[in-house]
Amino acid sequence: MSGPIQNRRVLSGMRPTGQLHLGNYHGALKNWIELQYQYECFFFIADWHALTTGYEDTSKLEEYVWTMAIDWLAAGLIPASPRCSFNRRCRSMRNCICCCR
Repeated sequence: MSGPIQNRRVLSGMRPTGQLHLGNYHGALKNWIELQYQYECFFFIADWHALTTGYEDTSKLEEYVWTMAIDWLAAGLIPASPRCSFNRRCRSMRNCICCCR
């Protein structure tokens, strides 16, 4: 393989299991903010992954998803930039099943 690698991308996500804390900021979000200026970035809210620990009570999941998206914006992620986007994994069981087939 010769020459530099072109079109480098970053793919990462967070589980919406509650309010973000300093560990989330220093462990991931702070890095994502810098990376969005250097690479093509895709960040996702892994709502289905949140169910691996909080499946017995999902009543707050929707609130946690929205709160996380707002926190990402407040921290400095810019989803409207041509190099950065963030998405929610699945909005319903049916969508997830269709995506996984």
